[in-house]
Parts: sequence; C-alpha cells; structure tokens
Amino acid sequence: MATTNNTSKLLADITERAVLTYVEAFLGLLLASGTTDVITLSALESAAIAAIPAGLAVIKGAVGTLLGRSGTASWLPARTDPASTTLN
Repeated sequence: MATTNNTSKLLADITERAVLTYVEAFLGLLLASGTTDVITLSALESAAIAAIPAGLAVIKGAVGTLLGRSGTASWLPARTDPASTTLN
C-alpha cells in the first residue's frame, strides 16, 4: 500500500510541475505576443507551443525520480534538498 501512496504522490508532483510550466509558458507567450512586436501568436498557437516545455517538464520529472530525493521529481539529493525531512 505504501508503494501506491508513493506513486500517487510522485505523479501528483510531476503533474503539478508540468501544469504550472504549461500555464507559465502560455501566459508568457500571450504577454510577449500582446505587448511586443517580437512575436505574433494567436491564443491557440500560444497554447500549442506552451505544450512543448510542459512535456519537457514531465521528462525532467521522470529523470528526477532516478537522480534526486526518493519519491519526488526533484533533482536535488535528500541531503541538499531544502524540502527534505530525511538526512542522508
């Protein structure tokens, strides 16, 4: 049962990171397109492009499960992760 709980927490961690990355990228593209002449994108184009960094956040989180603190998508080892409650 503990493994299921750890897996659901890990998936929630990766999901949170991916969703927030998507929102940040989407809003950044909308702001850049609406306030500058550097890029011109529609909301639909911005939404599609924002999926790229969100997908990369999922990959980053998956790699983090192998590199960082156990049970999280963080790349920081437990001894240096400020959110860690364990000492390694």
